[in-house]
Amino acid sequence: MLEIRDLEAGYGGVMALAGVTLSVAAGEFVSVVGPNGAGKTTLFKTVSGTVAARAGSIRFEGQDLLAVPAHQRPHLGIAHVPEGRQVFPSLSVEENLQMGAFTEAGRRDWAANIEYIYRLFPILLERRRQLAGTLSGGQQQMVAIARGLASSPKLLLLDEPSMGLAPTVADQIFDAVVEIRRARNLTVVLVEQRAVEALESCDRGYVLETGRVVLSGGQNELLSDDRIRKAYLGM
Repeated sequence: MLEIRDLEAGYGGVMALAGVTLSVAAGEFVSVVGPNGAGKTTLFKTVSGTVAARAGSIRFEGQDLLAVPAHQRPHLGIAHVPEGRQVFPSLSVEENLQMGAFTEAGRRDWAANIEYIYRLFPILLERRRQLAGTLSGGQQQMVAIARGLASSPKLLLLDEPSMGLAPTVADQIFDAVVEIRRARNLTVVLVEQRAVEALESCDRGYVLETGRVVLSGGQNELLSDDRIRKAYLGM
């Protein structure tokens, strides 16, 4: 579904991605882990089009994604849930979800999607008329994920969904992501610093350091790798 080859991207004179190559098959759950500054967020921004690629290629379902303007990429089936949640604070919960349903598929599937979202996150049903900016951090993260789901995506890009959340709330978010993948048969790419949870949830993973892929493999392969265990699992 997603094929990235020799991707380079950055900001000003800083190179954030230096020849990144990775692939994601339809229906896969792929995690990308690594330290701060590794280029994980830049990777997602380059896929969604908010950061321009300097070199390399990105293909989505065989189509040259770099030839598609950023505002058109959601209509192909790509939903990017950014780090830091970034809800529309002055809009209600349900209005935030309606903003996510601007794609043709999202408008078509609105009734089924909103039913699923409220079943997945019952608190959002209770708070549907509340301003999103007044919600707790965990509830805002639920809104951000649900807003992505409202577009009826084929590919869900989740950037640091546990950021700034208490461990118990972060666990709830991870459980929801696993449930979404199972129930919706979505292709999910997760960027996350909580390497244990990210790798335990995925089919395959990539380790990014200083803009380069330094390790990749299946879940068990990465979890048993001594370099991963030492650097990310504290073992």
